[in-house]
Parts: sequence; structure tokens; C-alpha cells
Amino acid sequence: MLNSFNTRATLTVADQHYTIHRLADLPGAARLPFALQILLENLLRCEDGVTVRRADIEALLNWDATAEPDREIQFRPARVLMQDFTGVPAVVDLAAMRDALRQLGGDPARINPLSPAELVIDHSIQVDYAGDVNAAARNTECEFARNQERYQFLKWGQSAFANFQVVPPGNGIIHQINVEHLARVVFAQSNDGQLIAYPDTVVGTDSHTTMINGLGVLGWGVGGIEAEAALLGQPISMLIPKVVGVELTGQLSPGTTATDLVLTLVERLRQHGVVGKLVEFYGPAVANLPMGERTTIANMAPEYGATCGIFPLDAVTIAFLRLSGRPESQIALVEQYARAQNWFGGSHAAPAVYSEGFTFDLGSVVPSLAGPKRPQDRVALVDLKTNVNQALAAMHRERGCAGTPVSIAIDGQSIELRDGALVIAAITSCTNTSNPSVLFAAGLLAHNAVARGLMVPAWVKTSLAPGSQVATRALAAAGLLNPLETLGFHVVGYGCTTCIGNSGPLNTAVSNAINDGQLTVAAVLSGNRNFEGRVHAEVRLNYLASPPLVVAYAIAGRIDIDLINEPLGNDKTGQPVYLRDIWPNETAIQQAMTAHLSRADFIASYADVFRGEQRWQQLAAPTGQQFAWDVNSTYIQQPPYFKQLTLTPAPLTSIHNARCLAVLGDSVTTDHISPAGNIKRDSPAGRYLLKRGVQPSEFNSYGARRGNHEIMMRGTFANIRLRNQLAPGTEGGVTRHQPSGELLTIYDAAMRYQLEQVPVIIIAGKEYGSGSSRDWAAKGPQLLGVRAVIAESYERIHRTNLVCMGILPLQFMAGDSAAQLGLTGEELFSIPDLTADTRQLLISATTPTGAMIQFNTQVRIDTPNEWEYYQHGGILPYVVRRLAMESN
Repeated sequence: MLNSFNTRATLTVADQHYTIHRLADLPGAARLPFALQILLENLLRCEDGVTVRRADIEALLNWDATAEPDREIQFRPARVLMQDFTGVPAVVDLAAMRDALRQLGGDPARINPLSPAELVIDHSIQVDYAGDVNAAARNTECEFARNQERYQFLKWGQSAFANFQVVPPGNGIIHQINVEHLARVVFAQSNDGQLIAYPDTVVGTDSHTTMINGLGVLGWGVGGIEAEAALLGQPISMLIPKVVGVELTGQLSPGTTATDLVLTLVERLRQHGVVGKLVEFYGPAVANLPMGERTTIANMAPEYGATCGIFPLDAVTIAFLRLSGRPESQIALVEQYARAQNWFGGSHAAPAVYSEGFTFDLGSVVPSLAGPKRPQDRVALVDLKTNVNQALAAMHRERGCAGTPVSIAIDGQSIELRDGALVIAAITSCTNTSNPSVLFAAGLLAHNAVARGLMVPAWVKTSLAPGSQVATRALAAAGLLNPLETLGFHVVGYGCTTCIGNSGPLNTAVSNAINDGQLTVAAVLSGNRNFEGRVHAEVRLNYLASPPLVVAYAIAGRIDIDLINEPLGNDKTGQPVYLRDIWPNETAIQQAMTAHLSRADFIASYADVFRGEQRWQQLAAPTGQQFAWDVNSTYIQQPPYFKQLTLTPAPLTSIHNARCLAVLGDSVTTDHISPAGNIKRDSPAGRYLLKRGVQPSEFNSYGARRGNHEIMMRGTFANIRLRNQLAPGTEGGVTRHQPSGELLTIYDAAMRYQLEQVPVIIIAGKEYGSGSSRDWAAKGPQLLGVRAVIAESYERIHRTNLVCMGILPLQFMAGDSAAQLGLTGEELFSIPDLTADTRQLLISATTPTGAMIQFNTQVRIDTPNEWEYYQHGGILPYVVRRLAMESN
């Protein structure tokens, strides 16, 4: 590699010599924010004169903080992180790429991760059983029974691919395992006889990869397609971003939690506008902010819309690395490297320059929740009852009536369920189960509640899904697991559960009552996502809250309660008990954490993290360089992306007389687009499984079947809450075929259009594709024949994923929209040819009456690399062709 700026230097730590790229004396570097200094080091280390040139480094050194991003750089992350829902299709694609490369005359072994890749199996556990001491064991048994094929495939991948490790199920949530164990913070790698030290950077196939930024590691979520390219040595193309500096001052008031803080920051940052930007936290309050609070804030960067939210490397970082069991040699390297770069403690040789920013006072935070549909819709606890009543009134108007109370019997008890009943209370998700302060708060609140004789009503499904085994050990050691279990919060397994829709079935009587009475019921979860249809198909009101508030609402049994002024229930003597009576004080929480969270717990929890439990060890898996596809499998199928792949791509053509598959509104998330949650019997995917002899009890979830494109394409745009304006009055994946006007599922309509050789497009509003970085939100539309999307704006990751699957992202010009232009979706759309220099395209839409509507759109292929991917029909064919040509 080149060294144009003469930054190569030697760092000595405990008699070990490392080569580093020292930034301290590089003119212009000190004024850059911490995140951009990490990117600068990446460019300096990877300077090759081709993908990284001197001019690229100079552009970053001369960064104009206020200018709109327009300079492309090539970023090479140190490693790639995957969870099993997104990781399985990535490994499926790598296996299929090996087959495709062999067909083109190349060496299949060239398809191999070139940088460390780790996959954590954490998304497959479902809460089939809850509320009893055997729940975790029974759920794990179901998990292995359902996912045997997937797990066998991943074990094959672990043996077939170099640099690829799998963390078996039962260990915890990917992001917590990343923070507690996988993250290096500073890498040390031998290269040509030299030991090189450099920052740990990561991209992950889950949008909450950003959690690692709390540890001072730069990382963010990308689509599975982009991650695959990074695994194969392709740099990630990005524009030098704007950086928003958030100065943190003050301290949290008694009674407030890290969850309240992050929900308030999500609201504030959304108001400020940070989409596509990096956020960097600094200021006097940071030094006193524990790692749990930092990772909580960093975790929810996707919810506030930023690429990431990073914290500095400082004494808190070092203390956490020691607590979490990292070797002392690694801890010393991290600290000395950070000091050599002038990064330690967030210090710079000169004050950092930010594109924009604001000051945030932690003392302004009040107890809060967020909902009922979006994580950025914060509601102060004191206002929640009003918020719920307004949401109920709106849903009643939409439905035309209120729900009818229904009497049911559970465990011999006669119960009346009505609108506002709480049916799910879940301590779940990487956001809060990573934070010991809120977990101990929940345990102490449960202890106080049990002491007063309070219990959780029978209709509430309660669950505790710790982010790692460390959390369970600590709660048990503190004597807090037992009171949680007394209230029904038994451990249900280790993984991402309710937050991603793996909430499992409700009690049959409760489910029947909801349907019979058309009831609008609620869930409270300590998660980061509460989009429509995500948590549970039968639950319409979903609120994010801290773990202690989850316990409190579970005791109340309803969401339409004012917890400030109304009692949770009555104690053993019949006296009312209020939330303030059982809320734990800060001293008790800190004392419990200090006494019962130990380095020994971390070391014990991660001693055999890659070995797995006995079921995993005994699981038989295929071997060989190429995967032996089973055409009868309903879990793993060879994808069709490389059918008839030629060494050179076909020329691009215009899109002529396309039909609109769906006209969608604002804030359509990847949850609306990508298949997620349970598979319904009468859905296209359900019919596919029934035809192949799979019973509904064995359907599993869409997420678990992401390795089968046949199921995933059938579930694309099939979200039960999707509203397609082409089919007014309907909800779910429904559209009208044109010109027949026949009402069909979106999948069936897409297949008919393919038979008719008619291309299709999607029209959407603002923030199209917000939410999780789901690659199937781009893969599914591509398989349905979608050639282009025209939206008012895009979320960053999804727009990239569309390009990476060969779908053209177009954006309405400012002030334009489908409604403003009079587009109904019944038109015939024609999109002209484009070249690498095309920035705008004139679209022609012919109405059923023959009238012509023409409008300009912005071409959102933002970088030269993206243009190459689009020319090749996507990034995967591009990589295969490049490797084939190198082989030949």
C-alpha cells in the first residue's frame, strides 16, 4: 500500500511493536470529528492509488463541514456481522455465487470472506411458551425442531468458508454479544511480516449494528447484499457525510432511565433531521455516562434516522472492556492506540468541527414511552392515557365502531377484556437488555411489587428475553430473577423475540376475544421497533418503554391508565399501590449493579460461545466446497439471480409501458415491504407451503424461511397493515391488476404481469424503506419484476439496496408527489434510457383516457460504484463477473 502522507509509524505496547497510521501530526486531521478520523485512517491504510487515491484523502482532510455531501470515498470495514435472519440469505447467495462462478469458468473458492465474518443465531427463537419455569427449554426445543435445515446449512457454511464463525443459538442477542465479546475496538493483524494495529470497524446485516458505536467502534447496518460484497473484498462506496455534534450536559433526574433518555433523543434528533448523517456525542455529561446508556443511545440510531451515533474512547470504555473479560493485553493496546491518535477521552489537538449540532440537557428528560406505531413518537408518561384514548378514538373512527367487551375464562377466572387491555408485556430487544441499569430497575420494581402482594392479570403474556447469559447470571445473583418470575417474567430464551414479531401466540381465549369483540388491544415492550403489524398481528397499540415500566404496565393489565395518578392495584390489605410506591431509587439500582455484575460472569458466559449447546454439537451438517441443494427443501433453495448469467452484462434498456404494482403513502417501512412475522394459511406463501405438505403448525416465520426465495417473494408487500392506494378500502398485500381492474394479491398480480411481459414499478411517498436494513425489501420486489421505484424520499440503506438489486430508484422533484401530479397508479409509465451522467429523467404516464402526464424525477444512483452495480443488474452479478474475468 502507498504512504503518500508519510503517516506510517510504530506503536510499542508492552514490548510488542505495531505499525500504525498516525493522524496526530497530519495537518487538518485534528479538526475532524472522531468518526471522520476513523474513516481517514481507513483511507490512509488502504491507499492503493486505484480505489483509494491521494485526492480522496485530501478531500477528507479538507472536508467542508457545511457543504452537501458530494465526494465519494471507498470504505473497507474491518469485519462483517450478521444475524441469522439476514445471514442465512447472505450465505445462500455466497453458495449460489460459487456455483455461478464455476459456470463462468472461475474457481469457486474465490467466493470466500476476505475479512472476519461472524454470524450470531439470535432471531429464530419464538415465545411459544411463556410464564413458567420451563418456557426457555420448551421454546429452544421448538426452535431446533423448526430450524434444523437452516442450522445444518449454517454449520456447512462455517466449515466451507474461511474467516466465518457462527455463534450458535442460546447465547444472546447479536448486538449485545458484539459489545460484550466480539468487538476488538482495535485490531491487530499480521501482514507481510508486519503487525498492523488499526481501528475496529464493522458493517452488519442488521440496522442496530450501530449499538457498537457506544463502545467507540464505528459501525452501521447495511443490506445483506452490500455486506456480501464487503465480505468478498469490495469496498463500501459512500459519500463523505455530514456530522452532527450533540453536546450532552447535565444528568438524568431521579426516576428517569436510559430508555427515557434514548426515546427523548430519538424525538429530538428526528426533529433536527439527521438522516444520512453521522451523529457524534460529546460534552461534559459523556464522561459520567455508563456504557449501558451509551450503547442504548447508539443502538437506536436507525430510529433517529442517522447512519450512526458514536461515543468517544475513554476511561468508561477501558473500564467496560475490563469488566467484560477482555484480555489485559488487548485493553492496553486499545488505550495506547487511542492515546497515540489523540482520541482518548474525546480529546482533539483542536476542537472538532461539526456540520451542525445542538446541546442536550439530560436533566430535561422525563419518564416516557413511544408509540403507538413509531419509535420516534415519544409520549411523556404523564400524557400516555390521553395519547392512548386519542389513538383508540382514531381506530374506532377508522373501523366505524368501538370494540365490544368480551367475557372469557382463564385458569378458572372470569375476565372481561375490552379495548385498551394489555395482552403482551415483554422485556426484550438489544436496546434495553444490554443495559444493566434498566434490568436491575425492573428486577427491583418486581421485588417491591411482589412484597406488596401485586400480581399480573392472567390475560397478559409476560416474557423476559435477556440479551446475554450475563444478564441472567447477574439478576439471579442479586436475587431479582425470582420476583420477576413470580410476576410471570420467566426467561423465555436468549435472542431477539417480541421486538421482531417472534412474540408467539396469545392465549387462545384472549385471541378469540380480540377477534369476536373486534378489540383494540396493546403491547408494551422494551424494544426499539413498534411499527404496524410488527409485534403481533392481533395487537394494534404498541408502546416502547423501559423494562421497569413494562413490569408496571403488566401489573396494571391495561394501557389506558394514568400511572402517575391511578393505582396499579391493591396490596394485601386492600390499600391502593401506586407506581411511586414501588419504583426503585437510584442508590438501590447502583448498589445491586456494583455488587452483582462481575468480570467472572462475563468470562463464564463467553467461555464456549462458539461451541454451542449439545443439540448444536450433535447436529449433522453437509460438507464440501459447494452446497448440495435439495429441491424439496422449503427452507433453503438456490436463488435465481444468476440464471443465464453471461460474462458481460446486457445493455440497459428503457422501461416501456410499465404498470404500477402499488401506490404507497409516507413512512412505508421495510417491515411493510419485506416478509416478516408469521405466515398465514391463506396467503400465497401459506398456499405454497401447504402444497408441499407443510402443516400450518410448522410454517415457522418468514424470517426463518429467508433462505427460500419462493416463500419470500410471495410474502413481499404482504404486510397485514400495508395500504395500497390502488386498492382503496383494503388492508394487506392487495392490488388491482390493470387494465382488468381485478383485485388480486400483489404476488399474484406480479406473476400475471410477468406472464403478460409487462414491467412493473412502485410509487411511494416520503421516507420509503425506513426501518430495518432488510435485503429482502429489495430482493423481493426484484423477483416480482419491479424495475423502478418512484418515491418522494428514501431511507439510506434501502435506496442502496434497490440499486444493488438492479432496481432504479427515482425521486420526485421537490414539491412533486403522486397526488400533486394527479397520478392514480392506473397509468402506463415509460422511463427513458439513462447513462452514468444522467441526473434527471422525464417520466411519461399515459392515463386510461389517453391523456399524458409528464414529470421530471431525480435519478438516485448516487455514486460511480452504484452505477456499475446497476449496469450489471446488481452487485452480486457484478462481483461474480469480476472474479470470473480475473480467473480467465
